Amino acid sequence: MARTILVVDDEKTLRETLAESLAEEGFTVVQAADGREAVEAFRRHHPDLILLDLMLPEISGTEVCRIIRAESGVPILMLTAKSAEVDKVVGLELGADDYVTKPFSFRELLARIRALLRRSETQAMSPEPETVDIGQVRVDLAGRRLLRGSEVLPMKPKAFELLAFLLRNAGHVFTRDQLLEHVWGYDFAGETRTVDVHVHWLRAQIEADPAEPVYLETVRGVGYVLRRPDGG
Repeated sequence: MARTILVVDDEKTLRETLAESLAEEGFTVVQAADGREAVEAFRRHHPDLILLDLMLPEISGTEVCRIIRAESGVPILMLTAKSAEVDKVVGLELGADDYVTKPFSFRELLARIRALLRRSETQAMSPEPETVDIGQVRVDLAGRRLLRGSEVLPMKPKAFELLAFLLRNAGHVFTRDQLLEHVWGYDFAGETRTVDVHVHWLRAQIEADPAEPVYLETVRGVGYVLRRPDGG
């Protein structure tokens, strides 16, 4: 069955060119020209992946990302003319899975799309325990929630994926580049600060004292490791 991709961009020529090229690669393509259309198309067509422009009329791309991420874990690849690192971090904070700066080559875009789809399929097929306890916090992997007692703690989508990956590989030390490749789906060359931002968010939730982490530790000169809940 052909995968459905929602292409959201107010530049008609770019949008239609992308739609045509993706269709030639075997994808079913749905188009939206503004943020309001994007949300409506997402809810109507349930796409397998979304290409989302950051600068949109009606509703901004960042707001569209926030709305969709509150309802679904569908892969979101943001498109933008902005290249500043702060813009990338904002997109990732809202739950985007990848970030491409215009202009880009279709070959590169296609490679990232396929990587995100493969990762999404692998996560859907891989069985894992429903819950894992870390100190006073319970990680509900199936429900993608973090709980302290009966309280559901706020958790950014990508931070949760990072936590889930580290839990599956507890005790193993990963470099920032490795974490970017495994969790974000490809190598974010030069964007390793993204990992540090997400680790900061995670520690604020799972550590009793984020400044003195017991579970999610920094291995100086290498990267990060999540110690097993039993201390391993």
